Formats: sequence, C-alpha cells, structure tokens
Amino acid sequence: MKYKTKVLLERLVPILSQWPGVECIILNEAALPDTLDPYFALILDVFYTEAIPPPEHRSSQYGNDISAFETTNQEKKDRFLAGTLPVRIEYKAVGQIEELVSFLDVKRESIWLIKDSGTYGFYRLAHGQILFSRSDWIDKIRRRLASPEDEFWFRLREANQSKMEHFLSDLGAALMQEDDFFYLISSSSFIKYACLTLFCLNRRFEPSHRAYYKQVKELPELPESFSAQLETFLSEGPEITMERKYALAQLMARGIVTL
Repeated sequence: MKYKTKVLLERLVPILSQWPGVECIILNEAALPDTLDPYFALILDVFYTEAIPPPEHRSSQYGNDISAFETTNQEKKDRFLAGTLPVRIEYKAVGQIEELVSFLDVKRESIWLIKDSGTYGFYRLAHGQILFSRSDWIDKIRRRLASPEDEFWFRLREANQSKMEHFLSDLGAALMQEDDFFYLISSSSFIKYACLTLFCLNRRFEPSHRAYYKQVKELPELPESFSAQLETFLSEGPEITMERKYALAQLMARGIVTL
C-alpha cells in the first residue's frame, strides 16, 4: 500500500468506525496500485446494521480537503476527492449481504436472481482487506464464501454459457449483415460471458471488469490455446478481420463448452 493511501485510510477509518451502526470496513483492491495509476481509486465497503448518518453529516466528517462530493439518490454511495485522490465509499446493509450470501447455500434454488448481477459482490467480500470489524460477522461470511457447493457453480456456468452462445450467434448475424455497431456490442458481450463461464468452471468469483483479462489467463483450467486465441481476438490491425474474429470466437466457445 502506498504512503498516501495509508495516510488517508488512517484518517477515514476511525471516522467511519465510530458510527454505532458500522459493523465492518473493507478496502477494495483498486486502492493497491500507485496513486498515479489511472485505475487507482480508494474504495471502501462499509457494512452497517443501523442507520448511517445523512450525507451532509458524512461529508463534513470526511475532512477539510474534500471536494466534488456527491452521493447517489439512495444515499448509499459517496464519491469525492480527498486532495487529489478519488474516493468512493459504499454503504451496504448487513441484512442485504446475508440475503445475497444465502444464494450460495440456503437458497440455491433462487440462484437465478443473481445470474445477471454476477458474483463480483462475493469477490469483494472474499478478497478485500479488512480494516475494521466490530465482531466476527465478516469471518463467518467468508467461511461461507470459501466453499460453495457444486450445484451453485453448475447453475451459474449454465446461465453464463447460454449467454456466451447467444452472443456468439449475434456475432455471426452481425457479420452476415455487415453491421459494425451490433458486431462491436456482440463481440464485447461474447468475450465477457466467455470469461464468466471460465470463472465458474474454475470455481472462482469474478473480479472487477478491468481485472478479467489478467485473472482469466491465470486460471488453472483453460481450453487449449485459449490464451493465444484471446490475444488475437483482442488485437487490432488489417489482418484481424471481422470474419477472423468470428472464427476465433467459435473456436473459443467450442473449447469452453467441451471442458
């Protein structure tokens, strides 16, 4: 962790943790790069059991160097600059988190409710750095996240693989129609759901979108030549035609389906 990040956390965490309803504070991995990295953002997930202070109180507590403060309509996400550092604080009700985690074990028959939102919420719960914890609540949550049953992964794989095949079909249709715009949309959606299917196959929660590329290539179980095919699919140049990309997408999908 960089010095500027550490100093800012040492200021913010005591402020947030003093509010009676705050149960746990977790630091997102987006805060780990250098503060000059374009991807840097100090993102805190704050889990609460009681009402949190209103936005005007929160903004006054964050510090004198706060600027560009804004909050969502539901007042559960604050964005601002602390000096030059971008900060995002997301407030999440403990009850809603427990409901979400119940889809892994207690309510597996309702897994379809999260098939569109995905497993990134689980990833953040499982991999973020715990900065404050009032009890063992987050430890219990992480134990439940550590070993979802096969049925959970099977159902998610089924949903994501179906979408991958759907967008592969759209990719072919866009090629036939010479529809550049629809081809671009279908291409990005195809590669997203191809990666999601592979994360499910490897029993891994999905990371943030910007981490897909690195983490999917590091998965232990991949189709043969997948990494090379992915590199080519993402390449630009006169030799990488729409027809060639579509043929590559077919190869990638076939390899994933046969795993």
